[in-house]
Amino acid sequence: MIHIDGGQRSGSGTIVRFATAFATLLRRPLHLFNARAKRKKPGLRPQHLAAVRACAELCGAEVQGLTVGSQEFTFVPGPSIAGGTFNWDIGTAGSATMLALGILPVACFADAPVAARITGGVFQDFAPSPHHMAHVLIPLLVRMGASVELRMMRAGYVPGGAGALELRVHPVRRPLAPLSLAEQGVVRQVRGIAFSSHLKRRQVSERMAQMCAAGLAAAGLSCTIERVYDNMAVHPGASLAVWALTSTGCILGADRAGALRRSSEAIGRFVANSLLTELASGATTDRHVADQLILFAAFAAGLTSYLAPSLTEHVDTNLWLAEQFGARVRIEGRRVEVEGLGLHR
Repeated sequence: MIHIDGGQRSGSGTIVRFATAFATLLRRPLHLFNARAKRKKPGLRPQHLAAVRACAELCGAEVQGLTVGSQEFTFVPGPSIAGGTFNWDIGTAGSATMLALGILPVACFADAPVAARITGGVFQDFAPSPHHMAHVLIPLLVRMGASVELRMMRAGYVPGGAGALELRVHPVRRPLAPLSLAEQGVVRQVRGIAFSSHLKRRQVSERMAQMCAAGLAAAGLSCTIERVYDNMAVHPGASLAVWALTSTGCILGADRAGALRRSSEAIGRFVANSLLTELASGATTDRHVADQLILFAAFAAGLTSYLAPSLTEHVDTNLWLAEQFGARVRIEGRRVEVEGLGLHR
């Protein structure tokens, strides 16, 4: 059994989700303690319970200690990872995209295709938007050999949630390939999606897009941003995501969810400035993908290398966690290197 102190590094729910994924894929019994010790409300929240239970359902694990508020649990994975059709409901506005991110590597090594409907919050701060995942992270995973589709079936916002994602994953036939992103290159195009629910009268999507486009244009970048007005969400809300594709194959993105008293113009400015900051750093990934890729790089066959805009707390945490499960990692300046385990199905 491997023992993971959830209070290390960021002390966040990321350790809970990713440690469970590692344990599932490596068939290692896991004892995790001090779960989310550095958060205002320590212990497991519904979204973390849902992520652990989803992994348990995929691999037939035995789990003890899974209750809201618990700071300790054990997870003993079964001998194989099953494919099939699944429905995972967080039950709150907890992040559906974070749940998808946690089970995605597990599904890549299942015995059969996985189709999962995940219900919860879809757009919120401190979690990737489905647009960022679909247009930035997933294309990079496809280059590594993954076969992944992510669709938003219904938007969902804080505090009501009630959003839904559909995740489809076909198992890999061989180990994931490492990813090498040496230089940023020149920006070839910038695209984006300005999405809002029940806010067409206020022209929220248009206002977000216009302000973002103006900020990028001032820096010499033209962009194409799709304006989407949605009526299917249970509650009103908004999100803006943009991403840049470069001559060397890099994809860097930025996004921002709507919030109470956060104007459309403020969202547009924030997203434009965030993307420009990432590009100005010379990085080959954005700050979010820089930590998200580590989990997949840890299972790839070979050395994954890329330049992060900055070494965030999440990058540090995920590198530390990968080491606990046997991957070799190295940091040189802002360059992240992960020698993967070459995991086979």
